Amino acid sequence: MDFLDEPFPDVGTYEDFHTIDWLREKSRDTDRHRKITSKSKESIWEFIKSLLDAWSGWVVMLLIGLLAGTLAGVIDLAVDWMTDLKEGVCLSAFWYSHEQCCWTSNETTFEDRDKCPLWQKWSELLVSQSEGASAYILNYLMYILWALLFAFLAVSLVRVFAPYACGSGIPEIKTILSGFIIRGYLGKWTLLIKTVTLVLVVSSGLSLGKEGPLVHVACCCGNFFSSLFSKYSKNEGKRREVLSAAAAAGVSVAFGAPIGGVLFSLEEVSYYFPLKTLWRSFFAALVAAFTLRSINPFGNSRLVLFYVEYHTPWRRKTTRLGKYPVLEVIVVTAITAIIAYPNPYTRQSTSELISELFNDCGALESSQLCDYINDPNMTRPVDDIPDRPAGVGVYTAMWQLALALIFKIVITIFTFGMKIPSGLFIPSMAVGAMAGRMVGIGVEQLAYHHHDWIIFRNWCRPGADCVTPGLYAMVGAAACLGGVTRMTVSLVVIMFELTGGLEYIVPLMAAAVTSKWVADAFGKEGIYEAHIHLNGYPFLDVKDEFTHRTLATDVMRPRRGEPPLSVLTQDSMTVEDVETLIKETDYNGFPVVVSRDSERLIGFAQRRELILAIKNARQRQEGIVSNSIMYFTEEPPELPANSPHPLKLRRILNLSPFTVTDHTPMETVVDIFRKLGLRQCLVTRSGRLLGIITKKDVLRHMAQMANQDPESIMFN
Repeated sequence: MDFLDEPFPDVGTYEDFHTIDWLREKSRDTDRHRKITSKSKESIWEFIKSLLDAWSGWVVMLLIGLLAGTLAGVIDLAVDWMTDLKEGVCLSAFWYSHEQCCWTSNETTFEDRDKCPLWQKWSELLVSQSEGASAYILNYLMYILWALLFAFLAVSLVRVFAPYACGSGIPEIKTILSGFIIRGYLGKWTLLIKTVTLVLVVSSGLSLGKEGPLVHVACCCGNFFSSLFSKYSKNEGKRREVLSAAAAAGVSVAFGAPIGGVLFSLEEVSYYFPLKTLWRSFFAALVAAFTLRSINPFGNSRLVLFYVEYHTPWRRKTTRLGKYPVLEVIVVTAITAIIAYPNPYTRQSTSELISELFNDCGALESSQLCDYINDPNMTRPVDDIPDRPAGVGVYTAMWQLALALIFKIVITIFTFGMKIPSGLFIPSMAVGAMAGRMVGIGVEQLAYHHHDWIIFRNWCRPGADCVTPGLYAMVGAAACLGGVTRMTVSLVVIMFELTGGLEYIVPLMAAAVTSKWVADAFGKEGIYEAHIHLNGYPFLDVKDEFTHRTLATDVMRPRRGEPPLSVLTQDSMTVEDVETLIKETDYNGFPVVVSRDSERLIGFAQRRELILAIKNARQRQEGIVSNSIMYFTEEPPELPANSPHPLKLRRILNLSPFTVTDHTPMETVVDIFRKLGLRQCLVTRSGRLLGIITKKDVLRHMAQMANQDPESIMFN
């Protein structure tokens, strides 16, 4: 009897920090589906079970969309309240933000819509003063103290309960979707702590965004719900289809851009994206966006206040301050709060800043950016305001924006890599929007004062509105973000979904393409890829080109001077021999050959499954001892009469391992690893085993050919 006829626990699973076998997972799912289809013809109950299995994917997508949208709404509401808490409190209900508090007041006027008796700053509440130096200093100190408290709570929670909750999450998710295993990265504790600490760090005023972390949060939701269905929990390949859709839902609620979310998942994070995943991603993104709209966190039936922030962290490997993560967060938060408070463009939340920079100046705008000198003789309608000379407020805003721009660039570099949830979308877009708005105002004033110049003559008439500074800010934000992430199509779609500026899709496309060209001139890696390489994850990017003329024999192991390849024979090794081999090596699997003399390849056995099979055989099968012969053939070998019972392990043997010849070009081998998601392939000549090439060997060889450190690839 073959005891493997009955399944035993943990077969087919993978160890932490290892890569899955995509071909094997695909084959297992095909076998499962074939079995369900066959059984569905036996009875009504089996037919109903097959229907439930077919619809389980859509149920998971529905649940992901509902939970991701709900969490995003809660995060938005909490951030809005806690950000305003640094400046004051609502007397009628302390859980109201400044805007919500003034909504409920009957004494608020249009001119003073940001002031209402129910909302009091800390100086008014504590010392009954709203103006003067003492009031300013007290508000300043309270702003700093609240920021430090929020940041300290966030870094403490991450450090103690969920270290994987730090950073953006997208580089790791991209690596996981390529087939890498990181246990706990998408776990329930990570979901809880990331959600709570994301509120804290965004409210603290640090130069970071919540969009990237929201993708991580949505993928945690996807991992949780996929674990409830055996179709996904027992197949790592199918699980990654769910995670791809969850990533789309995360971007959908982060930007209010369901179509952009699907394209982002397809363009940026997913490694394997079949057509049915496209449909399900769109469904999950749609449900998530609808759920967020139902919660209506901003009170305007829009999905975002103007939260255009996405994330990607730059991580530092070693810094003196980085050895003390809590102290690092406190110091950076203190510096940020101290410098940010005096400047109104750094004091306000980054999302509000971007919203103000994108806005066009209408007749009802009260921003300094709209302080133009009005012509009293102007009789044009309100919605057709012509270009006008800049007033004192605009010039004041220009130098404040210039200081804010320098501050944002510098502080963002130091903020990312800290042990807190952090995204790069909003800081990147803020930097681009500030630069774009300043350029836009400059061009606007040039056009007003020099409308007869050749560059303005054809479309700028005196008294006409020919330059829109808000559009320059929008294009600048897209360009900066595109340069950081190298996004193109998904970036443009996210931007026009976010702003509603579909008519501006041409300048957005031009900005995205130009920024990618310019950024590629400095290096081909986007921030996600750079982060992946910095952490040493075994990610084989489909965008990388391999043009070197090397062969499989140049990369395979063992090389000259190295010990021979560790192999198993089909019917001549004992259980003790195999256990010794497993104990003395750390390989993920072993080729199985006819004999050591012939080296004729039979198949490939995974290390983990060998360990589990031997362990379970000793427990469940009588007569299995250390000197029992292990065999991988259909029939047991001829043994003496007094020999112990042999152990048959043919069921765990992969009889069709992927093989290449020793003269296969490495360009072809790299392409095979990319498109099939292989963990390893065996190198043969005329059916005789010569060596093995693993994914790590391929990555090291590519790094070596690119004059990089091959030892930077740290994981299997």
